[in-house]
Amino acid sequence: MTVQVEVSIQDCFWEQLENSENNTIPNDALESSPREIDCPLTITEWEYWFQSWLNYLESYLPLASSYELSLRLTDDHEIKLLNTQYRSQDKPTDVLAFATLEVDCPQPPEEFSAESLYLGDIVISVETANFQAQQQGHSLKIELGWLATHGLLHLLGWDHPDDQSLTEMLEQQRVLLEIVNLGV
Repeated sequence: MTVQVEVSIQDCFWEQLENSENNTIPNDALESSPREIDCPLTITEWEYWFQSWLNYLESYLPLASSYELSLRLTDDHEIKLLNTQYRSQDKPTDVLAFATLEVDCPQPPEEFSAESLYLGDIVISVETANFQAQQQGHSLKIELGWLATHGLLHLLGWDHPDDQSLTEMLEQQRVLLEIVNLGV
């Protein structure tokens, strides 16, 4: 069976600055603006990636006619606000995942089978992703894929409270990247 997925993608760079009273971006913001970091992926590519990954991970999915998730591409400022609000971590991070499914509270298959199932939200700071890509010596595209797979696995109930589970999760991410020809 082919898993059907709908991905909602939002590019939110400097949203607050662009919507300011005088509708201009301060010069100092332009100098370091993450707007200069263009996302190297189209919506079609993102959809293909998530479709491929969810087909591979089908055994981890509750039964549903289709699946939905949202991906928000943002900057360090916004992700810091979210990280502070939801994780009490007053600092930027690379990726956050907000799952809608309760892993420890399974629902009967008939609950979801006829409806589209919303898996949750993934938020990625492209600013941090770009920095990490440079540190790792690979492309921003690979780093975004790495972070998206990490967020997706969290949406499906994966976690990494210890070294062994982290190693398993990282290995699964590596496999998922290979599926879309982004071997690392």
